[in-house]
Amino acid sequence: MACVVGVDLGTSGLKAVAMSPEGTLIAASSAAYRPRRPKQGWCEQDTEEWRAALLSAMNQLAADRKVDWPPAAMGFSGQMHGSVFLDNRGKPLSPAILWNDQRTAGECEEIQRLTRGKITDWTLNPPRTAFTAAKMLWTRRNLPSVWQDIRTLLLPKDYLRYLLSGIPATDVTDASGTLLLDVRNRRWSEEALEALDIPKGILPPVFESVDVPAETNGADAAAAGLPDGVPLAAGAADQAAAALGMGVVSPGDLSVTLGTSGVVYMQTDGVIHDSSGAMHTFCHSLPHTFQLMGGVLSAAGSLAWVRALAGGFAGGAASCPDYDDLMHLASRSPPGARGLVFLPYLTGERSPHDDPDARAAWFGLTARHEASDIVRAVLEGVAFALKDLLTLAMNLGARPSSVRIAGGGSRGALWLRIIASVFGLTIRPVEIADASAVGAAVLAAAAAAKRDAGTIAGAWVKEKEPVEPSADENRLYEELYLRYRALYPAARDEMHRLTAFAGRYYR
Repeated sequence: MACVVGVDLGTSGLKAVAMSPEGTLIAASSAAYRPRRPKQGWCEQDTEEWRAALLSAMNQLAADRKVDWPPAAMGFSGQMHGSVFLDNRGKPLSPAILWNDQRTAGECEEIQRLTRGKITDWTLNPPRTAFTAAKMLWTRRNLPSVWQDIRTLLLPKDYLRYLLSGIPATDVTDASGTLLLDVRNRRWSEEALEALDIPKGILPPVFESVDVPAETNGADAAAAGLPDGVPLAAGAADQAAAALGMGVVSPGDLSVTLGTSGVVYMQTDGVIHDSSGAMHTFCHSLPHTFQLMGGVLSAAGSLAWVRALAGGFAGGAASCPDYDDLMHLASRSPPGARGLVFLPYLTGERSPHDDPDARAAWFGLTARHEASDIVRAVLEGVAFALKDLLTLAMNLGARPSSVRIAGGGSRGALWLRIIASVFGLTIRPVEIADASAVGAAVLAAAAAAKRDAGTIAGAWVKEKEPVEPSADENRLYEELYLRYRALYPAARDEMHRLTAFAGRYYR
């Protein structure tokens, strides 16, 4: 069998992998882009940049002599919640509003009012600024000319499939993050659509992740070097695909994705509902299974921000230290960063605080602290934020003896040691860090060979050397974590006042 291709549409770039039927990485390609932030708290993307990235990445793979082109099938994963509104010609009407956009706090309140507080009963999840339903209500209120011309809503990764096929579709994992899906029954919620006055006709059909709703066809497929007729699997939202790409295929399996955002993910056979709303209950990418998932908005994104900040101090982008340089710098600071604590709320926070107006901060900063302490405190602050989510999962029944981890941030040995010691658990990094793209390829392989995706993932996923926690550092971090936990509630009101101040004077 020819290779299969997995495509992952991330926040700052698209990645694609070509995998052999045995699960060997044959080739990889990527293309970068940058979201736009036109106003405080907003985050958008020109969908044409996604299209250009897809064509570039596909042509890179097609040109690689190691790749047996065309692929037997393709699968897709991508950032959740984003809104792509198409007109009657299938053209985008506006920039996509992304998952980390925070403009919809008022719409979340409106959803509760319109549904008389029943939205969580219908969809298993409370309103969040990230979710697509809130973006739809914001568009209806603020862009009425766009709203009246919408004929199709697509989620980001589904837009890529649409470009290559002309067929609108989504999968149960991505649909779970719209706040419009009856998660228990894996179908659109008639109650939610009626209460919010959203026409069902603009929503795409919902499929299981392993289903094949479309095949390649048309000009964009040809421009990507793809002939007509290549099966396109429904795929999965980035975190569901990443979990599959890390071998999360059995109840209780737990993983961490350390990308722009940070996610703690657990597979469940049945529905487990977190009444606090901090952990989301979504469909998993394996049929008839579910997930508990919580996310922090700025994980590796916090480190990228510090890197850019360092470049600005040093004279511009060309002076930015690379990732390895930052890790080496942080290694010169002792565990605990000499009493410096970082709250990683650069773009607000999603879980456990659900606070778009939360703000990042260093606490404990003195003239004694050095650049190494600044960077290490960022690594530790993200680890503490992830521990918040691990604690929630354990309170809901998770009993992990170890945690699998992937994502760009997982390439740093120091960060893995910090997370292991903060968690007090063995961390098992997977061999291929781009787990979302691998998970998408697993779903493509399952579709092409008509085999069980969980079995394929179990055979494909290989672990690297496990990272063990340090008992001494765990004791230190347990004490520092208590200080971390106390800081947000102590500073919350002033964070909100500063957010309001910035909104009045700066755009």
